[in-house]
Amino acid sequence: MSKIDPTARVADGAVVGPGTEIGPYCIIGPHAVIGANCKLIGQVTVIGHTSVGDNCVISPSAVLGGAPQDLSYKGEPTTLEIGSGNTIREGATMNVGTVKGGGKTRVGNDGYFMNNSHVGHDCIVGNNAIFATSATLGGHCEIGDAVYIGGLSAVHQFTRIGSYVMVGGLSGVRDDIIPYGLANGQYAVLESLNLIGMKRRKFTKQRLAAVRAFYQKLFYGPGTFAARLEAARPLASEDPAIAEILDFIGKGKRPLCLPAIAK
Repeated sequence: MSKIDPTARVADGAVVGPGTEIGPYCIIGPHAVIGANCKLIGQVTVIGHTSVGDNCVISPSAVLGGAPQDLSYKGEPTTLEIGSGNTIREGATMNVGTVKGGGKTRVGNDGYFMNNSHVGHDCIVGNNAIFATSATLGGHCEIGDAVYIGGLSAVHQFTRIGSYVMVGGLSGVRDDIIPYGLANGQYAVLESLNLIGMKRRKFTKQRLAAVRAFYQKLFYGPGTFAARLEAARPLASEDPAIAEILDFIGKGKRPLCLPAIAK
């Protein structure tokens, strides 16, 4: 059975899974669905058409399912879907989607969202994401798996960040970041590959060498970036990570985050 503190307010229609603890002064709206074995420590607000997966821990003052911070929103029943195994710390916020953005904000599994981080409307966040203190997504962002966004960093709306990217603290991300990239700076530039992250994911020396050689040719070779990109396309067969990077670039509709000296 779930355990609900007597000071909490759980509206009629809300669904609370077995083994879930709803702590003091929480507010759970009528359309909220909270999975099994979650722990809402206290003063947590879950409103809107929001679903939370199993085994999530949510700290005080987090607000999940608030209205989009978008002037086009007129109260439509858009949604926020949060996966399982997430830790959501104090003051973190995640908004439901907008009709024009597809109507859904989605967060994957096993993420860690530190205090005052924010997931804007219509964002898609992959699994194993880590958002440090006050890391912020504008609306419509797409964030891959195992992305780390440093503290006090902000990602511009509609921006894509590929899987296994690390964004340094105090960074402003305005352009798409390739998978496995390391970006940093007030107006973030691509500094290198996220080699530490790749090693943690058991990339062999051979794979690291292949991807590094591809990276150097793509961003630092002779000629324009467009010409280097075209020349690099046959390298997709050399490693799945290279294929992933090229596919990511091919699907882009916004500018790409480049090294400071790339042309």
